[in-house]
This record gives sequence, C-alpha cells and structure tokens, in this order.
Amino acid sequence: MKTVAVIVQPGFAPFEFGLACEAFGLDRSDDGIEKFDFRVCALEPGVVPSNIGFSINVEHDLSFADEADLVVVTPIPRPQWGEVDERIAGVLQRAVARNAWVMSVCSGSFVLAESGVLDGRRATTHWKYAHRMAQMYPAIEIDPDVLYVQDGKILTSAGTAAGLDACLHLLRQELGAEVANTIARRMVVAPQREGGQAQFVDRPIPATTSLSLAPVTDWMLENLRLDLTVEQLAAKAHMSPRTFARRFKADLGATPAAWLGRQRVVHAQRMLEQTDLGLDRIAYDCGFGSAAVMRQNFARALGTTPTAYRARFTCRDESGMADAAPTPDSVASVA
Repeated sequence: MKTVAVIVQPGFAPFEFGLACEAFGLDRSDDGIEKFDFRVCALEPGVVPSNIGFSINVEHDLSFADEADLVVVTPIPRPQWGEVDERIAGVLQRAVARNAWVMSVCSGSFVLAESGVLDGRRATTHWKYAHRMAQMYPAIEIDPDVLYVQDGKILTSAGTAAGLDACLHLLRQELGAEVANTIARRMVVAPQREGGQAQFVDRPIPATTSLSLAPVTDWMLENLRLDLTVEQLAAKAHMSPRTFARRFKADLGATPAAWLGRQRVVHAQRMLEQTDLGLDRIAYDCGFGSAAVMRQNFARALGTTPTAYRARFTCRDESGMADAAPTPDSVASVA
C-alpha cells in the first residue's frame, strides 16, 4: 500500500477526517516508516465546508482516488444519507473491482452502502445508526456490536474513535505488527483495543477502569508462556473468580481467555518479525504449547499462517540478522 486518497464532501466531519490524516498522512520516515502518497480529494478542487463552521481547500479531484491503493470515505450529514454522487459511487465501485482497499469511518459507511459496494457483505457503523442502516440496506449484514468489520478489502468502522482502530488494523495487515505498534505509540493509543461498541450503547462509561487490574494484566503479559487460569488470576487480583471475570470483561471488553489469546498472537507476531527462532520455540514462549496450536490461532485471528506472516513482515537490520523480540506492550482499557 503506497497511495491513500481521502474523499471529503460538503458537511464532512472534521474529527473522522483527521483520523485518516493522522494515520496515513503524516511523515513518519524518522521512525523508519515509508511515507504514503496521501491526498485529500473532492468532486471538484476548491473549498469544501465542514459540518462545524470552517472549510478546507482541497487541491485534488477524484482522479487520484481512482488509482489509490486505499480510498477512505468520511461521514456526511444525516440528511444526505441515501444519496451519493454517481462519480463517488463509481470511484468506490472501481476500487473494489481492482482489489484496492476501501474504508469508511463512522457513518461514512452510508456512502459505501448507497454505492452498492457493501451488498452481500458484513459491515458496521455507529451503534446509534445501525438499525437505520439495516432498514435502508437490507442486503447488508449489519453488526452493531463491533469496533470495525473487514469483509474482503472493505473496512467499515463504528463511531468516531473506532475509525482509528480500523486504521491501525489496516496498517497492521499491510506493514506488520511492529510498524502498527510504533504508529500507535506515537499517537499514544492502544495498538489494538478489545471488545466492541456494545460497551457504549445507551449507558455511561463504567466508573471502574482497568487501572485496578493493571498489575494483573502486566503480570499476564510477562508470563504468557504459562497456563493461566481465571482462578489463578483472580487470586492475584484478590477477588473471587466470578467477580474477577465480570470486572475483567467490564474493564477490558473481553473475557480473560480472549484477551490473553489476543496478546499471545500479538507477541508471536513480533517474535516472527524480529527473531529467527523456530515456530515451536515461539509457540512455547507465547503460551500456545505447540506450533500447531499457534497456527490455529493465527488462522482464526489473522487469516494467515505464522510462516506466511514471517515471510511478509520479517524485520532485519543491514547485517541480515533479526533483532531481539521486545516484551509486548500493555493494552489499555477500552473504557
């Protein structure tokens, strides 16, 4: 992925637009990350107003988007849902046909839906508008409980900040876990959040946060190779197993087993990228027990094998030797 086009329309949402700019538009060559050819595009070059009283001057028309490796669509005002300019629809349809990435942020999914590129696919949008989207577009399978959905090379994200999760997910697939983690650290966000937007539906953010569980999750990350049980983790947290499991799910958006499994995959990704260790050794160090179990987890979580992942994302220095694998980063609470 070398070229990225973000399409803006009158009434665009600045925050969601800014997410795409932050993820793909900044020059991070000082971190060893190749810069994308990033351009903002509109139906016609010129001034495009936002939905909160200021405008931007767009230099590029849609011709660049028609060749970009990634086309990002930002939200449009609600009165425009159900409408899409045929020129934008054409760009999106051709992008899908030529196997380019297509991504929407928040309710930008309505633009993809109206363009017809989501028919017969899974997708998501902001939980508040998921029911309306399902009514308007019955050919789309709407999942209102997740942060983002990837179907083929189409990514749809949930409300607002979930667009950043989708961006990092895409960067992880295209550039590898270490690069995505580097970008996430620069933005001071979690490399990968657990859970879904169901946590935020019609209720406030819980008063308790994962801060109280931080010592336990840090210990889990330091001991991935162990066979960790809820009973053992609950004892470390000085809670009953039932209370611990409930608090963990509320604070981190996933069960202890699901969260631990994801951290093992992330650690394995980084070891595959940065070391020459064999698959059995990596599987042992990450707590999978065997290379076969690790392969099953990679297939389920990433849709690939450890060997294929290593071939694509191995990071080596000029001497040809892989760097040592660092300790996996802690993942912040969704709340």
